[in-house]
Amino acid sequence: MPEAPASITYLAPAKVNLGLSVRAVRADGYHDLHTLMVPLQLGDDLTLTPAAILTLKVHAPDGHGADLPTDERNLVYRAARAYLDAAGSAQGAHVILHKRLPVASGLGGGSSDAATTLMALARVYPAGLDLHALARFLGADVPFFLLGRAAVAEGTGEILTPLPVPRTALVLVNPGVEVSARDAYRWLDAEETTTPPLDIDEILAALGDGRPVPYPNALQGPVAARHAPIRDALLALTEAGLRSPLMSGSGSTCFALAPSEDSAHAAAQAIAARHPRWWVQATCTL
Repeated sequence: MPEAPASITYLAPAKVNLGLSVRAVRADGYHDLHTLMVPLQLGDDLTLTPAAILTLKVHAPDGHGADLPTDERNLVYRAARAYLDAAGSAQGAHVILHKRLPVASGLGGGSSDAATTLMALARVYPAGLDLHALARFLGADVPFFLLGRAAVAEGTGEILTPLPVPRTALVLVNPGVEVSARDAYRWLDAEETTTPPLDIDEILAALGDGRPVPYPNALQGPVAARHAPIRDALLALTEAGLRSPLMSGSGSTCFALAPSEDSAHAAAQAIAARHPRWWVQATCTL
């Protein structure tokens, strides 16, 4: 058996939802969803080194996640503990989470970090485990990040149908507001509304030919109504000449599409110059 690497560093990619429909409230209190999720080229980084016990350290050079716990309250720690316990391993690991994504931002950072932890441990301590079973236990979006490619997600997010999505340049804007998914869905439930399924074929066609993309987000209305900075972010993306601005997931990050990577970087620089306190990034879909 080959020796386990001394350490391994993975990108834990962010995602955006290219549309999010909330179909119904389930008997268990969760929601049936229909969404197109796409991983991005930027995200957090996670470095894992074999060790005698499990420890977690959060490195937050930009301040994002500086207050995150480093014990079982952290999804990375829970993912590592779940893997080691399922593998029957007496070993541990030293995990460093390099947190670059804003917290509670609709980009799937915590879920991606957890999925990346599972994949890293599977390489360091191979045990032939069903990572998807562990991922479903950790959270609804975690299986998507194990998949590592664009997919339509249904149910609570656990039913995944991979599909090709055109490579797309985009700009992300987070105005510094944290929004919990629990609150976002509670506000939607108060309106007693559900939304029709996404037209995936139309979304893909519009992505490819430059038309406005018909990808509504059912959570955007109730969340933006309560957070003026999200409305400001959507307006800033529009004023920058970008296409089809939308809030991702439960927010508060918003994004819009650019015709090229160069134009995305130019728009991001212009928005950041006008709003220096915002987190603004140009990126591309994976």
